[in-house]
Amino acid sequence: MYTISRKLSILFIACTISAILLVTLFVNLTVTNKFNDYMVDIQNKRYQRIVTYLEDVYKREGKWTENTGIELMHEAYMGNYCLTLMDQHKKPVWGMDPNAINKQLNMNSMPVQETGVYTTKSFEIKVNSRIVGYVDIGQYSTILLTEEDVNFKGSINKSIVASGILTLIIISGFSLYFSKQFSDPIKEVAKTSVNLSRGNYETKSSIKSNLIELKDLQKSVNVLAGKLKYQDILRKRLVSDISHEIRTPLHVLQNNLEAMIDGVFPVTTEKLLYLNEEVIRFGKLINNLNILKEFEAESTKLKYETIFLDEFITEISKDFNLDADKKNIMVDLNIQQNHKYLVTGDKDKLKQVFINLFSNSLKFTEPKGRVLIKLYENDNKITVEISDNGIGIKQEDLPFIFERLYRGDMSRHQIEGNGIGLTIAKNILQLHNASIEVESKEGKGTKFTICFPKNETS
Repeated sequence: MYTISRKLSILFIACTISAILLVTLFVNLTVTNKFNDYMVDIQNKRYQRIVTYLEDVYKREGKWTENTGIELMHEAYMGNYCLTLMDQHKKPVWGMDPNAINKQLNMNSMPVQETGVYTTKSFEIKVNSRIVGYVDIGQYSTILLTEEDVNFKGSINKSIVASGILTLIIISGFSLYFSKQFSDPIKEVAKTSVNLSRGNYETKSSIKSNLIELKDLQKSVNVLAGKLKYQDILRKRLVSDISHEIRTPLHVLQNNLEAMIDGVFPVTTEKLLYLNEEVIRFGKLINNLNILKEFEAESTKLKYETIFLDEFITEISKDFNLDADKKNIMVDLNIQQNHKYLVTGDKDKLKQVFINLFSNSLKFTEPKGRVLIKLYENDNKITVEISDNGIGIKQEDLPFIFERLYRGDMSRHQIEGNGIGLTIAKNILQLHNASIEVESKEGKGTKFTICFPKNETS
C-alpha cells in the first residue's frame, strides 16, 4: 500500500526518468550521426585534396618519381592513414607501411576511433582527362578522428548526461512539491471522512488548495459534515419529542386510572371525558404518523383535478374567521386581479396543507396581531404567501421545522401540536411538484411561501 504523495512522486519520477532517457538517447544519436556525417564530409574533402595535390605535382613534374608528393606521408602518419602512390599501370611508386599505423594506434599515442579491419580506397589521378596514376588511402577505422574531435565528442556526451541528471533533480523536486499539493488536501479530506464515519461531526477540513476539483471536494465534505451534524441533532430531538408526545398522554391516563382504581379519584363523567380527550389526542398522533408513513412511502394515491386556487384559498380562509375573531387577529386576503389561478392537484390534500399553515399562523400570533395571505402569479408560477407577525422561529430551528415531530423551542411546545403537520404539508406539496420555503425572525413573525407550477390551460 502506498500513500497518494508517494504514489504520485514515484509516478512523476518514473515518467521523468523515462522521458530523460528517451530524450538523451535521441539527442545522442542525432548528435553522433550529425557529427559522423560532418567527419565523413571532412574526410572526403581530405581525399579530394590529396588527389588534387598529386595531380598538380604531376602537371608540374610531368612524371612520377620516388619523391613525388612524399611530403604527404608526414600528414598521413599524423592522421593515422596510409598512402600508396601508383603509376598508370598500378605499379607502386612509393607507399607507407600499414603496420606502422597499427602499432601507433595500439600504443594509444593519439585518441582515435577504435581500430578495426584495415580498408583501402583507391582514387584515380587524372591530368587532361587522362589517367596518369592512382593513390590508395588505407585506414583502420571508418572515420578518422583527431584528438580535438574526440574531446569535442566526449564533451557533448558529458553535457548530455549532465543535463539529464540536472533535469532529473529539478523535475524530482517539482514532482515532490506538486504531489504534496495534490496529496495534502486529499489526505485532509480522507481524515475528515474517517472522523465523520466515527461520529465526530464537529470535524472540518480547513487546508487550502488552488485546485478547483479538490476545493469542491473539500467543500462538499464540509457540507456533508454540517448536514450529518444537523441530522444527529435532529435524531436526538426526534427521540426526545416522540418520547414526550407518547409518554405524556399515557402517563396522564395511567395516573388517573390508578387513582380511580385506588379510590383516590371518583369515577365521574367529567374525569372520563378528560381521559377520553387524552386517548383522542394520542390517537391523532398515531394517525398522523401513519399518514406521514404513507406519504414517505409514496403509497398515497392522489385524485387530480383542476383547482381555482383563488376561490379555493378564499373558502378555506373563511373557516378561520371565528378563531381569528376570538384572538382579535386581523386576517387580510390579497389576491392579484386579472389572473387565472389554475393548478392541477388533489383538493382534499391541498386543503390539508392550507388548513395547517393558516392554523399555525393563528396559533403562533399574539392577540391583536395580523395574518396576511397573498396570491399572485410570477415567472410562470403561482405563488401563495402566508405571513404573520407572531412569535417567529429561532434561526437555529429553521433548518428542522419540516422534520418529523420537530417543534423548536419551549415557547412553541406550550402551544398544542405534535410537530407533524409541516412534514405532511411538505410531502403533499412535493407530490404536486410544488415547493415550500420559510422565512422567520424570532419575535418578528414568519412567512411561508408556496410555489405551484402554472396549469398549461390557464
